[in-house]
Amino acid sequence: MTLLGLFLPFLGTSLGASTVFLMKSKTNPKLEKLLMGFASGVMIAASVWSLLIPSIELSGDGALRFLPASVGFSAGVCFFLVLDYALPKIKSRSVYPDRIRSTKKSKTAIMIIAVTLHNIPEGMAVGVSLAAARGENAYITAASAMALCVGIAIQNFPEGAIISMPLKAEGKSKAKAFIGGVLSGAVEPIAGALTLILTRAVSAALPYLLAFAAGAMIYVVAEELIPDSKAHGRSCAATLGLMLGFVVMMTLDVVFG
Repeated sequence: MTLLGLFLPFLGTSLGASTVFLMKSKTNPKLEKLLMGFASGVMIAASVWSLLIPSIELSGDGALRFLPASVGFSAGVCFFLVLDYALPKIKSRSVYPDRIRSTKKSKTAIMIIAVTLHNIPEGMAVGVSLAAARGENAYITAASAMALCVGIAIQNFPEGAIISMPLKAEGKSKAKAFIGGVLSGAVEPIAGALTLILTRAVSAALPYLLAFAAGAMIYVVAEELIPDSKAHGRSCAATLGLMLGFVVMMTLDVVFG
């Protein structure tokens, strides 16, 4: 059960990355918008039900139980805001001489870093839940621990796709794009395994780490996914995809959680 739980999220990322092999030479723009919208909806719902709510619940019953979630969430947003401006970007002149915009390649680099980094606290959450289920005085059931692993795996599916597909669109081979998507999720089983060993040391910081991951995900959605899904003309595909992804992830989190 422990091995399965550790590798389920990684499997979700790998399956999402494998969708690059189904891509044609030129992807339908409406399909791209739909997928980006769906990924946005999944990440927003997962941030609330899989990360922020557990962060608040793990913070106790006091009046300030919201504080770790607020601090962690703000730290996640600020970290990626600083990272966004600190990364060396490939610039290109737009039609307006006084404006400089980032190319698609620089956005993909930020996306890869963002997804990879926020997978670390998710891996920790998996490790802590599995360790708690294995303990003599287990305060969560094995089914609850596996439900968390399944929920994160489902969340990781579109993440693998939104890494591999842009890499393919930039000219990478399908094999290299697939490997890039897979590697972005490889940190999860590593972080989960380490957390199994260091559960006592990590559990106190877990509310902050969960909320940090939520802040990172929301930043990526607001800064990258939604603007890109709305680029190149208006389309309701992205909005419908977001609504569908949100409802699907919310339903799965509530049912399995």
